[in-house]
Amino acid sequence: MACGSQTSGGRWSIASASPPAPGASIVRLLTPGDHDYFVLKPKHSGFYSTTLHVLLVHLGVTRLVLTGFAANLCVLYTANDAYMRDYKIVVPPDCVASEKRSDTRLALEHMKRFLKAELVPGEKVEFSSRRGRRASI
Repeated sequence: MACGSQTSGGRWSIASASPPAPGASIVRLLTPGDHDYFVLKPKHSGFYSTTLHVLLVHLGVTRLVLTGFAANLCVLYTANDAYMRDYKIVVPPDCVASEKRSDTRLALEHMKRFLKAELVPGEKVEFSSRRGRRASI
């Protein structure tokens, strides 16, 4: 098994077991680098009891691309809190999942209808840097 954990010095380390668990290479790719920002999320929403909103304001962010598991819980609750803070929301349907496909479908419909989320395939999502350059994933 491989998982990331924060050390007492604020750095991240990767713990691993033998043989490597499925997904270990993804965990390594997603480990924050020395200059990356990260926020520890204690509950379902990325905003609940975190410094996420303060960080996003500091960085001048107005649009969020939300991905992950579970679409019907963590992604939905984070989208709801983002909407209440006036962020534009983008959710790539092919980059979210729930335990049941029907739960994912309902969560996506809810985010589109009530939270004005833009549903865009992951390969079509565009990002612009603070320098104004555009990039796709």
